[in-house]
Amino acid sequence: MKARTLKKDKVNIVTMGCSKNLVDSEVLLTQLRGNGINASHESGTDDNNIIIINTCGFIDNAKQESIDTILQYVDAKEQGLVDKVYVTGCLSQRYKDDLEKEIPQVDAFFGTRDLPAILKKFKADYKHELVGERLLTHSSHYAYMKISEGCDRPCSFCAIPIMRGGHISRPIEELVKEAEHKAAGGTKELLLIAQDSTYYGLDIYKKRNLAELMRRLSDVNGIDWIRLHYAYPTGFPMDVIEVMKERENICNYLDIPLQHGSTDVLKAMRRGTTREKQENLIHSIRDILPDIAIRTTLIAGHPGEGEKEYQEMVDFVERMKFERLGVFTYSHEENTHAHTMDDNIPQEVKQERANNLMEIQEQISYDLNQEKIGKSFKVLIDKKEGGHFVGRTEYDSVEVDNEVLIDASKYYCRVGDFVNVKVTEATEFDLYADVEE
Repeated sequence: MKARTLKKDKVNIVTMGCSKNLVDSEVLLTQLRGNGINASHESGTDDNNIIIINTCGFIDNAKQESIDTILQYVDAKEQGLVDKVYVTGCLSQRYKDDLEKEIPQVDAFFGTRDLPAILKKFKADYKHELVGERLLTHSSHYAYMKISEGCDRPCSFCAIPIMRGGHISRPIEELVKEAEHKAAGGTKELLLIAQDSTYYGLDIYKKRNLAELMRRLSDVNGIDWIRLHYAYPTGFPMDVIEVMKERENICNYLDIPLQHGSTDVLKAMRRGTTREKQENLIHSIRDILPDIAIRTTLIAGHPGEGEKEYQEMVDFVERMKFERLGVFTYSHEENTHAHTMDDNIPQEVKQERANNLMEIQEQISYDLNQEKIGKSFKVLIDKKEGGHFVGRTEYDSVEVDNEVLIDASKYYCRVGDFVNVKVTEATEFDLYADVEE
């Protein structure tokens, strides 16, 4: 008589939203596998019987996408295709009570800091020896590194403190250990991320300690590029730029979300700064490190943005000539300070303003890229797509910035390798290049 065998659970983690969520999913994946559980990230197969959805709750579009994904898997559960659906992440943190009422078919909802509780559902323990180790869900030559969690800023439009809680820095030793582990696994580029990276260290070291962290990470053998994201401008620690200048493996790149170019709107946004202070900061950074690519993001249509304030932002973009720019339309988020203001700008006007800013940026980017023709750059190859190998310079981050396209019929490049190239052509957001022998 044959013994009856039980089908083993297979877990699929589905990630919505930003790179910070991706890191959380990678940590969860590592912990599950470390406990002997068969888990994968965004598995392409349909034989997973347990689904964990890591949601985004930042703005309306992201919330809707997360809800649609939950409903898709709940439907699969009702059809008997999956056994359990768990939901975690920002949307779940922010709207847990509502979601439990509206979608009772979900087996459990968890917040953004509930990893041990999720593991408990699998009769698994949080393994402290795995801290610093993380299975990557993409090519291993680059890795996001979350240096802190949460945010203490009072920005009017932002719900992140509601979803992620207050700021908590990770100790330098823990981050260095993680970097060493990544380097041993073939990672060449670290992308430092946080809700507010310039606040790093204030809670545990009683001072802004981002520059010291970057120095220590820069000392890790095998890490060729370190890239800084999400640096809050108010109280910006200028020693960070000095470290960029002195260390060869820290990219001349800064992602610093400025959000607006009008002092009145910045005040309404509760950003703690003015247009003049922001311009002085950018000039000071460029004075110390002229060869820097500055990426920023702006919001079009925040309450209080009339035509005058919008034109101030247009002027700001035209004069600052940011190397990289993203523009979002304002989203009216409940429980934020801005939700008490009148959201009286029609969506089509917000979109028109955002599109106009991006058209201005296209011309700026085109002009800057034309200056690169004939120049040589070190490029990290990310992927092969169509007839090209696709890479990035130190001035470009993954997925959001310019790309370098190398003709695959003329040259062979290995994903994850650095190559030296000479730029032959340039468009608004792409460079075409030949590999230098």
